Amino acid sequence: MKKIVLTMLVLTFALMTACSQASKPASPSSSPNPSPSGGASASPTAKPEGELPKVAFVYIGVPGDGGWTFEHDKGRQMVEETFGIEATVVENVPEGPDAERVFEELAQDHDLIFGTSFGYMDPMYNVAQKYPDVKFMHATGYKTLPNLATYQGKGYQPGYLSGLAAGMLTKNGKIGYVGAFPIPEVIYTINAFTLAAQSVNPDVEVSVVWSNTWFDPATERQAAISLLDQGVDVLANYQDSPAGIQAAQERGVWGMGNDSDMNRFAPETYVTNPVLNWGPYYVDVVQSVIDGTWETHSFYGGFKEGMVEIAPFGKNVPQEVKDAVEAKKAEIQAETFDVFAGPIYDQSGAEKVAEGAALSQEDILVMNYFVKGIKGTIPQ
Repeated sequence: MKKIVLTMLVLTFALMTACSQASKPASPSSSPNPSPSGGASASPTAKPEGELPKVAFVYIGVPGDGGWTFEHDKGRQMVEETFGIEATVVENVPEGPDAERVFEELAQDHDLIFGTSFGYMDPMYNVAQKYPDVKFMHATGYKTLPNLATYQGKGYQPGYLSGLAAGMLTKNGKIGYVGAFPIPEVIYTINAFTLAAQSVNPDVEVSVVWSNTWFDPATERQAAISLLDQGVDVLANYQDSPAGIQAAQERGVWGMGNDSDMNRFAPETYVTNPVLNWGPYYVDVVQSVIDGTWETHSFYGGFKEGMVEIAPFGKNVPQEVKDAVEAKKAEIQAETFDVFAGPIYDQSGAEKVAEGAALSQEDILVMNYFVKGIKGTIPQ
């Protein structure tokens, strides 16, 4: 899965979450193609239109994680195959000061840089201001500049479908969820998962613990075990590694991973999980740079745009569960069902979304509360 990888000589190994400064999220778009340039003004050093750009990808982990980075790297491969270029890849870049140094170094001799983790937001924002002729693409963030765009998958859509399956499979009403970091994308996915489980099993309880990791199999396994020890009979995991679903299989408990099809890691008890599909979007972005039509934007793609999917079901999942999930997927894709339609209540019972209303994309992107039925807290 790997091509060229820049060797990083000095990197700290402490994973840091990005500082979330007060800033209104950019208005998300569901347009599948970046639109004509309205970004930074051209300079004599700008890339001539039609010339193949030098492209770089910066990863929080390694493609071998089998999850988040694995899927981004599949997108990188699609770019290389489509345009006949060889992209630069930098792996295992921690979120924080080291990331900023990596982006600055890449900006000196690249035209287009993809940063694939939420915690890269401020480092990319800082470097983008210094290099107005370089195009920066940040995954899952909300800060934009004339040469810095953001993109994200509507993970809550397949997250809802996973929760629907969990609600149908649980026998004791106790479901566990190992969260990665307490940031909106994780929070709203857990909320969607819980709302779906409650839709078929109103008394279900979803217990949440945090690993505070993206890829640390040992830590993620221990977090999963802490929930399994509480007697959950379905376990979902947001991390990049399959450690959680492997621990679940050892206990004979249904398991769900994240970001990529993880069936092969725990085939006896695997259910399904959200999958992200970055390749077509990456190809569109590179093409827009080649055509000279790139402009800053905030792309937010779901089932309709082909950016998210639900992984194939495990071999032991009952047909009635498969049928229910596929039926609901069709409703979401056709936009006849809204995951965050009211009424929705938070853990305290306070109404967050009234009946007949629904959360806007902007509200979803800054979600900072758990819905009723979740057992656990969001660290502040």
